[in-house]
Amino acid sequence: MTATIHSFEECLPAARRLADVLGIACRAIKLRHFPDGESLVQVAATERTAILYRSLDHPNDKLVELLLAASALRDRGARHVILVAPYLGYMRQDMAFRPGEAVSQKVIGRLLAAHVDGLVTVDPHLHRVASLAEVLPGIDAVAVSAAMTLADMLRPGITPDTVLIGPDAESRPWVESVAGPLGLPVLVGEKNRLGDRQVELAIAGIQGVRGRPVVLVDDLISSGATLARCAELLHAAGAARVEAVATHCLAGPNDLAKLAAAGIARVRSTDTVPSPAAAASIAPSLVDALARWVPPSCAIAQESAASGDAD
Repeated sequence: MTATIHSFEECLPAARRLADVLGIACRAIKLRHFPDGESLVQVAATERTAILYRSLDHPNDKLVELLLAASALRDRGARHVILVAPYLGYMRQDMAFRPGEAVSQKVIGRLLAAHVDGLVTVDPHLHRVASLAEVLPGIDAVAVSAAMTLADMLRPGITPDTVLIGPDAESRPWVESVAGPLGLPVLVGEKNRLGDRQVELAIAGIQGVRGRPVVLVDDLISSGATLARCAELLHAAGAARVEAVATHCLAGPNDLAKLAAAGIARVRSTDTVPSPAAAASIAPSLVDALARWVPPSCAIAQESAASGDAD
């Protein structure tokens, strides 16, 4: 075996699913907090390649603990530390929108690049940046799409008259990549954000949803304000049923309750972030991105060893 996954407690179920697909071990990272708020991180023994697994939702404490874990893994003999952050926080602030604002994408990208040798993430929230390599200079940085995972999640029970809806113009290529394998039509909204939880929205061609099931598709559900407004418009236009799927669901219980109240019958996401909405594992989509660090022979070797033990 040439690699080991090391995961913080809140991500262990998803990390173990990835370890099972790769055929490598997954070990828990121990974490304690002192009364003054400082964190103490302890890692287990590692192989030469250490895959450090943690999603960076609610990222402030998590970032410090990740840096401590990366250092501890090197102290234990890791030659390469690869961060798998299925959700990569601080990517939305990619410019200073008002004088004096910090460009957090640049700050956090450079911070991570200084402490890990590679990074894999899923559907990062990039708009004015051409590639993830610009955000994390000097290391291998790979962005994985969850489009096929979402398409596979939707496929059972989907009907040919279903319409997929993207909430804004930026979502069009991504929503179409989910709709394509399913052979479903797409409509896309035009959004004007008035604040963190207030948006104006219009959907061209919305009259076409009358009597048809609709699935809202997004990369990220945060407060859910945009999806709630979409659902209201779709029900007013006569949609038979409204559901929502997303790569990342950051919405808390209160936000999910508001989505239900807005008429969204079901919300589903991948397991990039621990969430009650998580309904599909992102692990199979991460395998190819990790192949440069974890060769397929790892899984084959483990299967052979297991077979030998059985004999």
